[in-house]
Amino acid sequence: MMDEVPSRNVQVVYGAMTAMIGVTLGDPAGIGPEVAAWALAHASPEIRARIVVFGDAEVLARGARAMSVTVEMPCEGDAAPGVVAGVPSEAAGAAQVAWLEAAIAAARAGRIGALVTAPISKTWARRAGFAFPGHTELLAERFGAPHVAMTFVGPRLVVALATVHVPLAAVAASLTPARIVAVGELLAESLHRDLGRAAPVRLGVVGLNPHAGEGGLLGPEDDAVIAPAVAELSRRLGAAAKVTGPLVPDVAFRFALDGGVDGLVAMYHDQALIPVKLVDFEDAVNVTLGLPIVRTSPDHGTAYDLAGSGRARPTSMAAALALASQMLKQRAG
Repeated sequence: MMDEVPSRNVQVVYGAMTAMIGVTLGDPAGIGPEVAAWALAHASPEIRARIVVFGDAEVLARGARAMSVTVEMPCEGDAAPGVVAGVPSEAAGAAQVAWLEAAIAAARAGRIGALVTAPISKTWARRAGFAFPGHTELLAERFGAPHVAMTFVGPRLVVALATVHVPLAAVAASLTPARIVAVGELLAESLHRDLGRAAPVRLGVVGLNPHAGEGGLLGPEDDAVIAPAVAELSRRLGAAAKVTGPLVPDVAFRFALDGGVDGLVAMYHDQALIPVKLVDFEDAVNVTLGLPIVRTSPDHGTAYDLAGSGRARPTSMAAALALASQMLKQRAG
């Protein structure tokens, strides 16, 4: 049964966590305001009643007009005058950083239990003083989270990343058994707690090298780093999970699609994102595991070339909003 729709601006609590959801508009020059407006307009009344938008009300209205929807939502945040859709600028960079920081402050104060972030531009945000590679790293620092994991949740694939924004040439040196174990533990917990997978959850750990190293002939990392991590992860999770790996990378994702595992731990960014965006591009959601709040985001960027045109695809943002609400309820239950 759908929860009773509360009055706007009234705090709703699931268990010990507020059920309020913060939504940031991202880069006001990108498609964030448009996909956010569409997602808000099509959200259920129960979800809309629990949302606080962090952004400029006029920017949100502009996005709504572009997508031919009507949105009446309370907004908090500095104005972004002079920002033009499709034209990145220092003003747009400053606005997206300010809105994100305001949302984080609200979360730390306990006003919101989930954060749904529209895409930012790392380039223009950095010009505004954003000193992090992306949302994930900023949120980890602001919340003091010792371990976080960027994870992509789609209808067909669930994949967590052992390394995130690391150049390919540096991936092998960045991998450690401890990091792989930490990500695996976060993924196993989330599969059961947030996504409702029955215990024992089944995890697959993807190898790094072709043929998972071919016994060391094609690289030492699979035997020296990943295999020990798989053994330790299996030991720590015990009966709560079944862990398989290192899986040969070129068949690991097919194995997951065929139902062999509930989720995968991938070793680097594109190893995970290429298959996710191939099979779940319209509906995949970026989830940050390891935070004291729920955080979700669409799996795409600012798409300046589409901004203002009304042609942006809003399904991933809508999925991010729906998943944030679902995860809050799952954690409370």
